[in-house]
Amino acid sequence: MKKFNFRKVLDGLTASSPGGSAGGGGAGGGSAHPGGTAGAAGTPREEIQETLTSDYFQICKTVRHGFPYLPTALAFDPVQKILAIGTRTGAIRILGRPGVDCYCQHESGAAVLQLQFLINEGALVSACADDTLHLWNLRQKRPAILHSLKFNRERITYCHLPFQSKWLYVGTERGNTHIVNIESFILSGYVIMWNKAIELSTKTHPGPVVHLSDSPRDEGKLLIGYENGTVVFWDLRSKRADLRAYYDEAIHSVAWHHEGKQFMCSHSDGSLTLWNLKSPNRPFQTTIPHGKIQRDGKKPESCKPILKVEYKTCKNSEPFVIFSGGLSYDKACRRPSLTIMHGKAITVLEMDHPIVDFLTLCETPYPNEFQEPYAVVVLLEKDLIVVDLTQSNFPIFENPYPIDIHESPVTCTEYFADCPPDLIPVLYSVGAKHKKQGYSNKEWPISGGAWNLGAQTYPEIIITGHADGSVKFWDASAITLQMLYKLKTSKVFEKQKPGEGKATAEIVEEDPFAVQMMYWCPESRIFCVAGVSAYVVVYRFSKHEVNTEIASLEVRLQYEVEDIITPEPEIIPQFPDASSQLPSLKSLSGSTNTVACEGMMKDSIPCLSVKTRPVRMPPGYQADLVIQLVWVDGEPPQQITSLAVNSAYGLVAFGNCNGLAVVDFMQKTVLLSMGTLELYGSSDPYQRQPRSPRKSKQFAAGLTELSDSPVSLELERCKSPTSENRENSFSRSRSSSVSSIDRDSKEAITALYFMESFARKNDSAVSPCLWVGTGLGMVLILSLNLPASDDLRQSEPVMVSPSVWLSFLSEGCREAEGSSGKETQMLAGTVLTLKGAVLTFACLDCTGTLIHPPYEVWRDPHSADDGEKTRKRKLVMHSPSSSQDMGDHQFAVICSEKQAKVFSLPSQTCLYVHNITETSFLLQADVVTLCNSVCLACFCANGHIMTLSLPSLRPLLDINYLPVTDMRIARTFCFSNEGQALYLSSPTEIQRLTYSQEMCDNLQDMLGDLFTPVETPEAQNRGFLKGLFGGSGQAFDREELFGEATAGKASRSLAQHIPGSGGIEGVRGAAGGVIGDLTRARIALDERGQKLGELDERTASMMASAEAFSKHAHEVMLKYKDKKWYQF
Repeated sequence: MKKFNFRKVLDGLTASSPGGSAGGGGAGGGSAHPGGTAGAAGTPREEIQETLTSDYFQICKTVRHGFPYLPTALAFDPVQKILAIGTRTGAIRILGRPGVDCYCQHESGAAVLQLQFLINEGALVSACADDTLHLWNLRQKRPAILHSLKFNRERITYCHLPFQSKWLYVGTERGNTHIVNIESFILSGYVIMWNKAIELSTKTHPGPVVHLSDSPRDEGKLLIGYENGTVVFWDLRSKRADLRAYYDEAIHSVAWHHEGKQFMCSHSDGSLTLWNLKSPNRPFQTTIPHGKIQRDGKKPESCKPILKVEYKTCKNSEPFVIFSGGLSYDKACRRPSLTIMHGKAITVLEMDHPIVDFLTLCETPYPNEFQEPYAVVVLLEKDLIVVDLTQSNFPIFENPYPIDIHESPVTCTEYFADCPPDLIPVLYSVGAKHKKQGYSNKEWPISGGAWNLGAQTYPEIIITGHADGSVKFWDASAITLQMLYKLKTSKVFEKQKPGEGKATAEIVEEDPFAVQMMYWCPESRIFCVAGVSAYVVVYRFSKHEVNTEIASLEVRLQYEVEDIITPEPEIIPQFPDASSQLPSLKSLSGSTNTVACEGMMKDSIPCLSVKTRPVRMPPGYQADLVIQLVWVDGEPPQQITSLAVNSAYGLVAFGNCNGLAVVDFMQKTVLLSMGTLELYGSSDPYQRQPRSPRKSKQFAAGLTELSDSPVSLELERCKSPTSENRENSFSRSRSSSVSSIDRDSKEAITALYFMESFARKNDSAVSPCLWVGTGLGMVLILSLNLPASDDLRQSEPVMVSPSVWLSFLSEGCREAEGSSGKETQMLAGTVLTLKGAVLTFACLDCTGTLIHPPYEVWRDPHSADDGEKTRKRKLVMHSPSSSQDMGDHQFAVICSEKQAKVFSLPSQTCLYVHNITETSFLLQADVVTLCNSVCLACFCANGHIMTLSLPSLRPLLDINYLPVTDMRIARTFCFSNEGQALYLSSPTEIQRLTYSQEMCDNLQDMLGDLFTPVETPEAQNRGFLKGLFGGSGQAFDREELFGEATAGKASRSLAQHIPGSGGIEGVRGAAGGVIGDLTRARIALDERGQKLGELDERTASMMASAEAFSKHAHEVMLKYKDKKWYQF
């Protein structure tokens, strides 16, 4: 009896059915199943043993780099030397020494109003705009909220926590002051009501509390500043006001002199008032630092408000008065400034951005000692600056943090994990030569925390492209970020002169040099940039400076019907001169020099002008070739949608919605410049009628409705990547219906990939190929005919010819039967179908190992050694991991917006299909290596991150991670090897994440410690215990005054206590509960020890007092022992 393979029959049935079950609402709702014939599919599946399973994958955020977006608050711990920044989105960034950088987020997302460190305690209090206080535990690598307190009836305006106190003063919008126990996060019954604080005769409300601080001289006295200009000096013991001061201008801030006898206020009219506690009736001194002195002796004119002032004393010099704002109104163009007054010298430091807040860093944490300021931390809207106060010219410190990512808006990103190790030192060496001079020679003062390298040792590089045309290379190894090298791509173009107005050929109104796409080959160090103004620049890396001209090419990329296809008689237009008005597309090299005259149609002119004179190029990346698309018949060149370079072949390919161009950058010639439909010839499966865009606009009125919409969409896409319109235009129609294809003849090139592959169905050996993917799901394989020997590469021409096309549009697989004879002759194999725009390609060898595209080993093009060895190209045709003999077949992995497919080559049999999503679409897909294996990583527009095994396309991970709320995320999300990924979480910050379980497990070891054991410095001229627990000239027991026994309980309706997560790490999957418990126990032990120490001190004091009393009583007894009663 004949044997029957039941499994293969099932495979065949599945292959003949439509392309898988429809996906549900989630991204992973699709299916994976074998396709093609069962026999062809069976053999490779049995050969390859896939090692990756779902246990290898887990999603978690690792670290966030860059400047905190929309900052609102600033705090510094002078003992731990760490800095905290709060933002409008509810985020907190905590910074220490380089490598210590922690990001945490309030779940509510409410803006952070104020931050207060518990100095040297490893804790932080945040006050948010939703009137909630939070206590953060910083004694763990991932800070967590221990307690929260939600105010129900009052709005929080200001908080103050005295040094070494556990009682937090909280001022409100109603003018009341409440007191919170930091340990229990419960309100005290002690309240300072606004109507008790001001005089009874005062008829108006003093306004919100804008300042709270205890007197440096006496901790039992609290200074309360109200917005309307009232200052109250409140005695906490007697519960009454010791003195009140009034000023007719609103108060913005208050600062004490360290002796506690004077304080300074800043006001809304740009004035500073100095008050003496002995004479509070009027200010001791009033100055308007930037006000013009009137000739007639009147008060100087008002200035802009001084938003904050700090008054810091020095033992051996005049005090520092530092304030922000206060400039004269007549200097409207003046930039935001920080003013430093030291004695009679006034220095104004102009800033590039508005000042959010500033803090003066001092040598001592005690408020009643000489402060000895040494630096000022200035938080700007888009920058962080630290000024050195120890030098007379006030230089700034060189910032070690990567906070200038957004120096120009980021438009695209690339991420390379596990790249060649020699790249980072090489890039740093050429980038270090451009370092700015004039920084302070002191060490960076924010030096707290601890950080070690961790177990992860492979080098990582992140590349960011920017709106001004700059490209930055960053060292991203071991979850840090440091800039290596900056390349300015705009330097290859002529600068527009101010008097000329806008260039006539520009297609973008702003940021004409914005970087749209980047392609980097780390092994050969070839770097390629595509700009928004429809140009491509190829760069080579050299360690030597060179002075040379920049080679340039112009490419005409437009499909013109009349010159290629003769229309049928019934559709010949009624305009005999129409075709004669359209120039012939004869020159594929685009070397025509026709320039449109003024007032005439623009034709054959590029958008920008390349420099024609010799240009000095410093060591680093040097422009080798500039390729520009030109205007065609009054239509601007369309933006580039795909880009690929291969150093071994010496070719660069790029495409847009009009067509494809292939350029030989070694011979500086254009090999191919064709419209997308020309690549098909007569074999377009949808039988679309190509049109001339100009003709449809001018003559064919009946086509206007059909043609205007796609053209206007593409014109929208020509706007700057930084503009809102372009971001919105990203959400183009994802419909795969044939009706939409019939209406629009434009088909964008969306993916390009150079590879050694089987170009035709019956090939027995691999050959150089270019895989081309389009927006309608088509895949074309272009065969590249290179010279036989490398010696002829510079002289012999390279031939490019289409050999195969595969379509990826509608579901299922079907044979190309019923096609025309021409189509059958041109196509070399089966027509296979799939849905959505093609996103990525990859090739695996017969063992399932990723095949690296061929590359040329880097050699310096301007090396001084001109020997034969130096000039000879060294090519690597196969990746080191794969065998020399790649076997008799390959696997081609192709992923589109909707589906992934794996084909067997050269048979072109569809082995596996996975319907990734039906209701959404993929934004990014990459074939990446992980744990010495390979997988397909996908990011979907509905927020799902997925990984699929290769070649079988089994789902390994599907997590709803991040909804795409902003097109910035869609444009910048990228995967890399070893489970790494990143995206721009805000315009100023890069968020890195991992999808590797191993890295999630090791993350705790890689993160920095925010808290390190540091002994609190002793107070001057006082005993250790008194300095530790007292700090004031007079003993003041806050516990006795504010505790429940004396003050009673606060109203329950006033505030609600919310227990926090108590140290459990906020990262999904990260185990931190035990760490949190241990931390809490350690904090509790510390607090208990502190209380026991306090009790011991009091007991010792009582024993000494009792002993003295006993001794005195004994002396009295001896004196009067022998006396009679009448002798007293």
